[in-house]
Amino acid sequence: MLKDFKPALSILLRFIIIYLVLLFAYQFFLNRFQGEGLDPFSRMIAGQVSEIQNSTGFPTQLYDDVKGEQVWFYVKQEYVTRMVEGCNAVSVMILFVAFVFAFYKGSKTFLFVLIGLVLLYVMNLLRIVGLNIVMADYKQYGKISHDFIFPAIIYGTVVALWLVWIKFFALKK
Repeated sequence: MLKDFKPALSILLRFIIIYLVLLFAYQFFLNRFQGEGLDPFSRMIAGQVSEIQNSTGFPTQLYDDVKGEQVWFYVKQEYVTRMVEGCNAVSVMILFVAFVFAFYKGSKTFLFVLIGLVLLYVMNLLRIVGLNIVMADYKQYGKISHDFIFPAIIYGTVVALWLVWIKFFALKK
């Protein structure tokens, strides 16, 4: 009986192991910067978001809150949002990578993961820019944008990538 479930259990086990290894590695990375403010990866994203906003007519400055481990976006003479570690989409990227590698298909797996991570990175930058614009110009839509619309964009991108991976690569004979 267990023989029938062996392929599914194998995929599930690979997913869990890869996910946990990546999660622990990321937590180890974060622990190295505890007490120093926002981690370098999140800070880099905040800087790139600021550059994009500055180049598109939304003058933006960043203000560090080392104690709070966050960076505030100061847009149009107002603090509109703050960047915390959870905004960097690394946890979403880890989930994406673990799922794709659970259905490992040789070297094309690495290429698909690389392309997917770049796409998720860009989508996350645009998500944060969009949220800052909404909070600066359309505050009344801020909560729904932060809680539903923009998370749907990043998670929707992950699901779409997973579907492409399964349909066109993983299950293709």
